[in-house]
Amino acid sequence: MSRRLLYPKIPDSRNFPLGECYAFEKYDGTNVHFAWDRDFGWHAFGTRRDQFNLDEHGIQEFAEQHPELADLSDLFQRTLAEPLETVLRSCEALSGTQEILAFAEYFGPRSFAGRHATGDARQLVLFDVLCDGEFLGPQEFVEHFSGLPIARVIYKGRFTGAFAEDVRQGRYPVTEGVVCKSGSGKDLRMAKIKTITFRERLKQAFADRWEDYWE
Repeated sequence: MSRRLLYPKIPDSRNFPLGECYAFEKYDGTNVHFAWDRDFGWHAFGTRRDQFNLDEHGIQEFAEQHPELADLSDLFQRTLAEPLETVLRSCEALSGTQEILAFAEYFGPRSFAGRHATGDARQLVLFDVLCDGEFLGPQEFVEHFSGLPIARVIYKGRFTGAFAEDVRQGRYPVTEGVVCKSGSGKDLRMAKIKTITFRERLKQAFADRWEDYWE
């Protein structure tokens, strides 16, 4: 097992550039990842902060460290591994890429603030792909992976303060909020916007600690 921050903390929208962007639905679950190499295929997995070998020992170690996510590797192998690898090997634009980190949200119908209800069926929704150390831009991500279960595009257009306020006020069909993205690679910009309804749920559930789960 290795421990490092594999996915960056997304800031709020205060400094997000006023320009064209994609806004993807932000799902309420656990950020997980899967590592792929063009020579070795799928070989590692984990959360945003740790990574385990995708073998019998690593899967067991992961389940001991994250019992609430114990079915993650099996769910991935059953639902996403093969179709995602097919895209990675067949997409001409990705043919020069050697190493991939695919990030997905793991959640069920009653997941809340990263906690998962016992007995719920879980799913994986792909939301980002890191290619040889650089994130794909939102347009490339949608173009290459739209045939897979990916985060829903809620809005495509100019980012404005009015759009951010509309998200917060619940004028878009999302529960937790959205993640806005523009640019690509080293110039990729991201920002999260959460709904006021979600904020109130956090206050009810966590009292004085609700801001730990907010923007």
